[in-house]
Amino acid sequence: MSDGSLDRLLVVQDLDTLITQLAHRRAALAERVGLTALEVELAALATEEAALVTSRGALVARQKDLEGQIAVVNERRTGIEQRMYAARGSSTRDLQAMDEEVRHLNQRRVELEDEELVAMVDQEPLDAALAALAGRKAPIEEKATVLRAEVAQGQAEIDGELKEARAARASEAAQLPSALSDRYELLRTRLKGTGAARLIGHRCSGCHLELAPVEVDRIRAMSPDTVVTCDQCGRILVPT
Repeated sequence: MSDGSLDRLLVVQDLDTLITQLAHRRAALAERVGLTALEVELAALATEEAALVTSRGALVARQKDLEGQIAVVNERRTGIEQRMYAARGSSTRDLQAMDEEVRHLNQRRVELEDEELVAMVDQEPLDAALAALAGRKAPIEEKATVLRAEVAQGQAEIDGELKEARAARASEAAQLPSALSDRYELLRTRLKGTGAARLIGHRCSGCHLELAPVEVDRIRAMSPDTVVTCDQCGRILVPT
């Protein structure tokens, strides 16, 4: 191992820590927290709106169906009336039958028109509810739009820092001996992101526990490039 490898390893560890912190900052932006709360509200309003739209759509479809039925009844009645006018010389029974059918058709049209009116009236509270919901949703969407822009700006700034940190990390890590790098990566994965720590006084900066004075003296007496580990947490320990 060449001189300075352990110092470089600490640089890599510091950059890994920085990258983790930046990623956490990116995910935990205050604006994102606020935006998430607003998006929950908007989702609830969207669900409410969808239910209202579905109910209104069913009434509109019912109204259109009734309009179609009324049109058919009117067409049928008009046809019978025309036949009646053209058949003045027909038998009384035929004329009475046609007259009776016209009466039934008129009655049926009244029933259908009453149903159509009910469908139209039932739409009014739904329209009012949709209008009220739109009024509630508008300011929330306005706030969400502002926060989305702030989140995007915050993320862009952090992404710039992450790009620089990752580039520096790649450059430093490429200069580590492969055996040391592999060992560090294994420990970092196992020990929640910290594979190397500083020995500060008698304390390991990784687990924050103190080593026995005899162990500290032994480590400090070793060659600067000797790889040692903390007997408390197992991290690569670098005296500083």
